[in-house]
Amino acid sequence: MCLKWSKIVAVKRMKVGENMQPVEVVIATHNQGKVKEFKTLMESLGLTFTCLSDYPHIEEPEETGRTFAANARLKATYYARALGKVCLADDSGLEILSLKGAPGVRSARYAGEDATAEENNELLLKNMKMQVRRNCRFFCALAVASPDGRILVESSGICEGLLLHEPRGTNGFGYDPLFWSTELHKPLGEATMEEKNSISHRAKAIRKLVNLWRRKK
Repeated sequence: MCLKWSKIVAVKRMKVGENMQPVEVVIATHNQGKVKEFKTLMESLGLTFTCLSDYPHIEEPEETGRTFAANARLKATYYARALGKVCLADDSGLEILSLKGAPGVRSARYAGEDATAEENNELLLKNMKMQVRRNCRFFCALAVASPDGRILVESSGICEGLLLHEPRGTNGFGYDPLFWSTELHKPLGEATMEEKNSISHRAKAIRKLVNLWRRKK
């Protein structure tokens, strides 16, 4: 798969005089927090990034996968075909041991299809109120698809931690204020972008992807 990925990169670099046009990669999300994280961690590759906010006419696919990896592949394939561009998709969320892996693939919709982050956090704290074991982890799966929808490369990352009893900090997004990082020894809601990018599940998955890109381009 990595060989095919390198061929896509080569094909996409079009020579204009002495200049090379950067590869355009569509990040399959409207979440500007995620977009910023991707751009920061992949900056060294010299790519041009767009996201779904740049293509408001594209409808979202139904995420029917039972795992993060399945949903990442589904989204990457769908948007790559719809836009005719290389597409990078992720599916990520929070898994809590005491809740048998919930919220899991429904992390963004835990309190309902149109739930806000605050509503998701409130429901999670309610469901965890009587739980002593608060071990949890963030999991991220990444998939890259070619314009014809073929999956070119995949990676994943995990961030271990503990669920707090109340939100702490205002940094990050989603469940970050409820997540105590056992690597940083602080809540992600109080972590700087630099600190979060050093240990986050998405950061680890992106770094694996960047290493694959560098070896094969």
